Amino acid sequence: MKSLYILVLITIASFHVSAQMLDKVNWLTLDEAQKLSATTPRKILIDVYADWCGPCKKMDAETFAHPVIARYINQNFYPVKFDAESSAPIQFAGHTFTNQGSGGLRRTTHQFVSALGVTGYPTLVYFTGDLKMIGPVAGFYTAEQIEPLLHYIVNEKYMSVSLEEFQKSFVSELKKK
Repeated sequence: MKSLYILVLITIASFHVSAQMLDKVNWLTLDEAQKLSATTPRKILIDVYADWCGPCKKMDAETFAHPVIARYINQNFYPVKFDAESSAPIQFAGHTFTNQGSGGLRRTTHQFVSALGVTGYPTLVYFTGDLKMIGPVAGFYTAEQIEPLLHYIVNEKYMSVSLEEFQKSFVSELKKK
């Protein structure tokens, strides 16, 4: 009987941990996202940030920490966090990118960030499952602001209507709570 009780507790705890993991964005490396997308295509969301960026930190703490947003991102994207001033060379879509100026006192922007067309932080860059850029979206977004954008990208509405037009008929999951 005691072992059955322990088994039930372990099962309940594992469900609780699994639910909590869905409530946080499961950030991947760029390499992991590419490998996953090669076998099971899914859109890629790259959060380009800098360590010193206040709005980036706020977006992590508020927007990406919102359980509805985190769940939606985890279920529909391969999410990647990319430090714009990283010194590590990376491979993406058959190209190698480096940070030419890293190592000095002044932190410099990684070549990959420039190739994405990112000029400020935070910027979210969206890609198709076959690594074609959909586009960058700059600025801080609240959960309420980013939710329709995520749906717009996932449902490929960007191919046929403007975001403004899409938002007119969008029904938020956040407002159902």
